[in-house]
Amino acid sequence: MVESGMSPKMAETLVERQANASPRRQLLRGLGVLALGGLLTACQVVPKTAGPGTAPPPENPNETVGPGLPTDTDRHRVALLLPQTGTNADVGTAIANATTMALLDTKTERVRITTYDTALGAAAAARQAVADGNRLILGPLLSEDVTAVAPIARAAKVPVLSFSNDSSVAGNGVFIMGFVPGQSVERVVSFARTKGHMRFGALVPKNVYGERATAAFRAAVKDAGGTLVAVENYDRSATALTGAARRLANAGAMDAVLIADSGGNAVRAVPVIKSAGERQILGTELWNTDAALGGNAAMRGAWFASVSDGLYGQLAGKYRTRFGKAPYRLASLGYDSVLLTVRIARDWKPGTSFPVNKLLAADGFGGIDGIFRFNDRGIAIRALEVSEVGAGGFRVVDPAPAKW
Repeated sequence: MVESGMSPKMAETLVERQANASPRRQLLRGLGVLALGGLLTACQVVPKTAGPGTAPPPENPNETVGPGLPTDTDRHRVALLLPQTGTNADVGTAIANATTMALLDTKTERVRITTYDTALGAAAAARQAVADGNRLILGPLLSEDVTAVAPIARAAKVPVLSFSNDSSVAGNGVFIMGFVPGQSVERVVSFARTKGHMRFGALVPKNVYGERATAAFRAAVKDAGGTLVAVENYDRSATALTGAARRLANAGAMDAVLIADSGGNAVRAVPVIKSAGERQILGTELWNTDAALGGNAAMRGAWFASVSDGLYGQLAGKYRTRFGKAPYRLASLGYDSVLLTVRIARDWKPGTSFPVNKLLAADGFGGIDGIFRFNDRGIAIRALEVSEVGAGGFRVVDPAPAKW
């Protein structure tokens, strides 16, 4: 358990202590990385260099929860639930570091954040967080951990502000801040229609992300008044991808094709798709971290929708200066969760229940990733921009709205 709810000077000290800790203490204090498999916080950010992890020990159903932290009458107790050990440690570390940066930047004296390791059991972490008197939970990262944490938090009337993007875990006290794939699909399809594209096709992988993207695509094309020509699915292999791209290319006349996959797989598929005629290529938020896409001539001119990277670039620069390496893209979620908490804390009396109704403010919230607001299901609805892939990187062709 790591506490980070202190004055800016104390927060600086914590960062220094973590950097100089013994290997064992670093292991205990480090935070988590995103593992592949299913729909998690953001499928595209699985670390390329993550080493093999250690499976967490099984939870002891008879475990006892230790005594709570000392009473704090001046600050709000907020729990940060992230994997501190195991295969997901790097992403968690980036998110946790970003929460510390947000505490420093806001110079808040009203919020104390305590970190709990979900890699050793998300339910156990939630029980301890509740026992310690925390009135709000930030995290967890993985959708399966949200499922484990939710009933414990709900029974204690502690809302959960998760970094997951799995809309199926939202609701009844659980809010998700992750980048929901359907929103970027809707945005880019709508933009394509305004540019005169009518007949749409899609290439999507056979996984949860692909299922969600397909459902959003069908609805978006219908709502935009377009025509759905074909959707082709494929297993995650080069052969299957090429075969599906070839089937889609020959499926009939279409002028726009969505590829709901990583930039690397899009690069492989686009030449095949265009072999039967020029099509406008569309992508999702999975492309926004791959600035090298324009190195492939076939990808130039493609459009994709994502959160704005303008402020994130500033955050990443400050992060590199402080921690000596680039953050994971998801670090912004940690930063923005603290900004949200600090804003609500202005009218939240320490020691009382978190005012959940404040999360449903019609004007929403602002942060590193732009403006967002929660719908009545607890899903963060984000203002997205549309970018075009070019030889020198990405160019914004339709900015994100600045207000609702």
